[in-house]
Amino acid sequence: MSDQRTALVLGGGGITGIAWEIGVLAGLAGAGVDLTGADLVVGTSAGSVVGAQVTCGADLEAAYARQLQPPVGERAAHLRRSSLAWFAWAALRSRGRDAEFRRRIGQVALAAERAGRTPSEQERLDVIGSRLVSTEWPDRPLTITAVDAGSGEFTPFDRGSGVPLVQAVAASCAVPGVYPPVTIGGRRYVDGGMRSAANADLAAGFERVVVLAPLPRGFGPMASVDAQVGAMVARVAVVSPDAAARRAIGRNVLDPAARAAAARAGRAQAAAVLAEVAEVWQG
Repeated sequence: MSDQRTALVLGGGGITGIAWEIGVLAGLAGAGVDLTGADLVVGTSAGSVVGAQVTCGADLEAAYARQLQPPVGERAAHLRRSSLAWFAWAALRSRGRDAEFRRRIGQVALAAERAGRTPSEQERLDVIGSRLVSTEWPDRPLTITAVDAGSGEFTPFDRGSGVPLVQAVAASCAVPGVYPPVTIGGRRYVDGGMRSAANADLAAGFERVVVLAPLPRGFGPMASVDAQVGAMVARVAVVSPDAAARRAIGRNVLDPAARAAAARAGRAQAAAVLAEVAEVWQG
């Protein structure tokens, strides 16, 4: 029997993605399918927050309850149309060259920071730190994804990387044009979702894989979840928001006002996907 049995992949999807993933995980666990004991957890962007929480021992019911609290003092962030236009331009100019696309997106992130359109790096570190149950890496295998803003290199971080957990998660959540790149070892890093919304291929070699993907589709050179899991020799279940969850999430995944509805929708959806996930995870 392989030591690499189960992997939980948690994809990106903003504030509502965090809430939806926690809702799904809590609903599944309540029905007897607890994914948080996976032999590997891979977290990208929103998924890095959830991954850090569950591997550090967060109680799912308590985490779910926090998602239902009113967003007092929180304001919605927005991805500017100019940034979206830059993303499209970068995809066109890069013509499928993955690292080149990510390097151009990194330039967008750095330019937005220089123009004062993002919070300060310390502000973001404080926000991310407040969302974690521990600032120390867990003993369990956790991989958090990021992208080097200068080179476009895809960079997975783990306990052995020598990178503080808060910085790794903040880097993975650094949506270009919205939040500032994060400094690690003298380099600047942005959202791991700029390579793939979930980076599910990091679970290759595991026997049973469950992917929670708030944003399953690719854009330009960014690989879709289906493309990545299609290459795996494993039993795989991919869960993405259903129609009710998409309505709850709304158009702006960075709006904390939609967090509670997204969490409830995720929990409700867990019942619909329970059999599929259980067959992969426990079958």
